[in-house]
Parts: sequence; C-alpha cells; structure tokens
Amino acid sequence: MGVKLSGGVLPVLYTPFTPNDAIDLGAIHPQVDWMLECGADGVCIGMVSEVLRLSIDERQALAAEVVGAVGGRSAVVVAVTAESTRLTLQLARHAEEVGAGATLVAPPVTASIGTEETIRHLRAVVDATTIPCIIQDASGYVGRPLPIEVMAQMLADYDPTRVLFKPEAEPIGPQLSALLQATAGKARVYEGNGGRSLIETHRRGVVGSIPGADMTPAIVALWRALEAGDDASAYRISMAVTALYSGLDSIEGFVAVAKRILVRRGVMPHARARAPAGVELDDVTANEIDRLASMADAAARASEQ
Repeated sequence: MGVKLSGGVLPVLYTPFTPNDAIDLGAIHPQVDWMLECGADGVCIGMVSEVLRLSIDERQALAAEVVGAVGGRSAVVVAVTAESTRLTLQLARHAEEVGAGATLVAPPVTASIGTEETIRHLRAVVDATTIPCIIQDASGYVGRPLPIEVMAQMLADYDPTRVLFKPEAEPIGPQLSALLQATAGKARVYEGNGGRSLIETHRRGVVGSIPGADMTPAIVALWRALEAGDDASAYRISMAVTALYSGLDSIEGFVAVAKRILVRRGVMPHARARAPAGVELDDVTANEIDRLASMADAAARASEQ
C-alpha cells in the first residue's frame, strides 16, 4: 500500500512529451521533486495530465513512474477515469499495485448514464481497491455535473476516509455547501478550481486543494495563510492566481499556460502538449502569463516573511 492520503495541497503533474510525442518519463522526476520541495502534501495525476489522450499502457507507465519518482515522500493520487467500467477498474487496480495512495475518478465523459448506473460504476471503482477514492465532478471542463444525490449516496455507502470528493460544478461554493449539508458535514472535499476558489471553499470546509503543478508555491502559501488565519496574505496571493487563470475554461488552456510556466521555472524541458493541442499562446499572451506568474510567486514569498 502507498503512503496514506492527507489533506493540504496535492498538485497535478503535467505530462512532458518528447519530440516524437512519447511520454518523457525522465522529465517527470524534476517536476515531482520541485513540487515536493515547494511544500506540496502529495502529487496527483489528473485531467490536466492529459490522461484522456494517453493509451492505457501509457497511463499505467505514467502512474508507475510518478510513484517511483515520489519514492514514499508523500501520497500519490492517480486518475483512473475511463469510458468503460472495465478499463476504469483496470487502471484502479494497477494504481494500487504500483503504490498509489488514492485513486481519482470521474464518471465516463462521453456516455450519457443515469443516476443508478453512475452509482453502480462508482461503487465498482471503490470496491476494486482498498485505497481511498476521490470522486471528481469534472464538469467545469468535461462531462456533465455529478448530482449531489450521487455523491451523498456514495458517502452513505462508504466511510468518509474511503470516499472523498473533488466537486467542480458551478457555482462551486454553494455546491460544496449543499454536499456538506447532504452528508451531515461528513464529506471530505478538495477544492479543484486551480486555487481560484480556495478562499471561499476553505471557509466552507474543504480539507485541501488539487491545483495544477505550475503554481505550487502560490497555492501552498495560500493554503498555509488560510490555515493560519492570515487573510491579508491569502487575498494577495489569491488575486494574483485568479488574474493568471482568468478566462481559462478548458483543459487545453490550462495545459498551455501551465507548461509555459513550468518550462520557465526550469522543471519541464519543453511545453509540448499531445496534438491536437487546441490552444497556442502568442507572444503577448505568453509575456502576460510570465508577469502574472511572477506576481503570484512574489505574493507567496511575501506571505512567508
């Protein structure tokens, strides 16, 4: 069994690719090391890791490489979302076998399934392993909103340490409160909006955040400021992060911005995304990203002085 899942900040790794479009496994280690050196409480493979563009073999190789790169220093969360229950279970079992501390699963993206079938699918995923499962509503980017009744039923069926949640349906704050009310406050929830909603959701009771890896220093500092009751620092960091991510509403957009930032930080050798990428940054946008990322970093450093 892998390292036990905790709360706090669990950044999502961005998958590096070689010029011939293969996963650059050697480039994973610097990104993982950097995230943990920045104070991350774990490492996650998620939607922005471009998992929906990877083959099953590639996803399993990525999971094994990330767990190996972390080397027991923290928990690893592995996304297992797939378009069939069979493939999802295959990914979930493999994640546990290689040492993941939890799985992350959203309902199938292309299938239009009802409430009962969604619950059956999610139960099968949870039952396939002995590690916690974070149930994701990824409807901010793909798929459809996951009904509160589905999440509440899953928590009624399992222990709160076994089933956790990453809701992203709008409006995020009220949806989080509705989930907590429907579960008598028992649901353990991670913010999943890149840190943009972390102040509001922290006040509503999240146990952590699952942002992109690119802004790990800022989100770690933001989480620590909120936990310490330092609202002034929290708002300064949050405003910079929100400005950076304003207007981004697709996985492709987040990938393009994040990979540029990670290359600029020196922890990713190139910003290639798997084609078709959908988003290309021109010079004006790229320069603005650089400025806003620097502002967020400065706000994070100031909060620690």
